[in-house]
Amino acid sequence: MEQFPDNDDDVFTGKEHTPLRNDAFELDPDKKIRKIEGLFAEIMHTLGLDMTDDSLKDSPKRVAKMYVNEIFGGLLPENKPAISTFKNQYKYRQMLVEKDITVYSFCEHHFLPIIGKAHVAYISNGEVIGLSKINRIVDYYAKRPQVQERLTMQIVEAMKEALGTENVACIIDAKHLCVNCRGIKDTASSTITAELSGIFRKNPTTRREFLHYVGTHMKLD
Repeated sequence: MEQFPDNDDDVFTGKEHTPLRNDAFELDPDKKIRKIEGLFAEIMHTLGLDMTDDSLKDSPKRVAKMYVNEIFGGLLPENKPAISTFKNQYKYRQMLVEKDITVYSFCEHHFLPIIGKAHVAYISNGEVIGLSKINRIVDYYAKRPQVQERLTMQIVEAMKEALGTENVACIIDAKHLCVNCRGIKDTASSTITAELSGIFRKNPTTRREFLHYVGTHMKLD
């Protein structure tokens, strides 16, 4: 049987970063909102909608504010959560798992929602993180035009950076509305991605323990 080398060396190459232009932050949020408002009004007009209708006339502004401040708020560096850690004074040596973290994101191919759950785990290397901060990391990177593979990797990388350890894992199980409501219109399927680093990648026992805790029977060997 042909053998395939394990090329996972736990190095984040940078290719997984959200593709942004060099001038992405030249416009402040208010200017972005005003510009998107005008552009979205043009889209609605092109679709044949009556922009003088009371129900529609303010939609461009509502959409623009939602894009910049809410569903794509993860594109604003000032929204990156401040991650505080604490010394692991109680010497807890086992994995910590935060499961069923709500994921709301938007696919970058059709700008339709990705809705699912993230399961994040780490083993302390001397530092621990406030539990709500894990949720905030997931939320920050989810609030971008995304592909699920990249989102999974970004969450793990942010956790590794915050905690100073390679021993981090993340699984996301999500439905993509670009599959569910258009094209093939398959409402039953979901997509699972996993990023395993450090001992989660290298130690089968640790990997199985993590999968047991999050309730998935995937084979990641």
